[in-house]
Amino acid sequence: MYTVIIADDNLIERDALAFHLSRIKNVSVVATCSNGEETAALLKKQPIDIVFSDIDMPKLNGIDLLKGIVKPPVFIFVSSYPEYAAESYNLDAVDYIVKPASIERVQKAVDKAVEYIEIKNNTKLYSEKVMPDTNPLLEIGSQVSTENFFFIKENNNYNKLNIHDITHIESMGDFSKIHTIGQKKFVVLVSLKNIERQLSQKIFRRVHRQFIVNLLQVSTVNNAEIQLLDKTTVPISNSYRQTLIESVVEKKLLKRFGD
Repeated sequence: MYTVIIADDNLIERDALAFHLSRIKNVSVVATCSNGEETAALLKKQPIDIVFSDIDMPKLNGIDLLKGIVKPPVFIFVSSYPEYAAESYNLDAVDYIVKPASIERVQKAVDKAVEYIEIKNNTKLYSEKVMPDTNPLLEIGSQVSTENFFFIKENNNYNKLNIHDITHIESMGDFSKIHTIGQKKFVVLVSLKNIERQLSQKIFRRVHRQFIVNLLQVSTVNNAEIQLLDKTTVPISNSYRQTLIESVVEKKLLKRFGD
């Protein structure tokens, strides 16, 4: 059972989130707090696995709450303001829910948090002293971004991944999950930001704060999501969508010319 704290200054929304979490089997809400200071004090007294936190709170907001914790638990932000999402992901929050939070969306966030915790606890790659920058994807000289493959480190092995087999890459805080054809997944102790720096933009594009897609695997682009060839859907944010349309889609768009 994973322990949870809810931090939100709105009593109704705090109770609604607690109700949703009470219906999820593997988590237990041990406390609810009305502001960031109260939450910070509680976190100093007892270990907690997951924090569901609002951002716009009195005394200490959710962003500053997370920044002030040396070894924070898994943070999931729940906010009415989508514009805070970018900063929250820069702080390695595992997920960001825009209010009102549905039971389905809360369940998805819990699943992601639990997966992150289990990876963090079980993988031999993880160390509190190792930061993503010190354990990068294995580079082959300066050619890694233009080759047809790269290597990832798992335990004491270097595993080769072919570019064409990768469908998309998902952020999990300071970890990233690489999805490949056939639903096989690889988890690496490298942030999505650092992966983005090392892969060619001719093939891989950031489409969301939490996702990079392989352009070779894209089937359909619409206003809210991208469908991949294997029918997987990946969310796309407005800013990244505009860049993708202008720099990739329109250049490959079949056009009608006058006779």
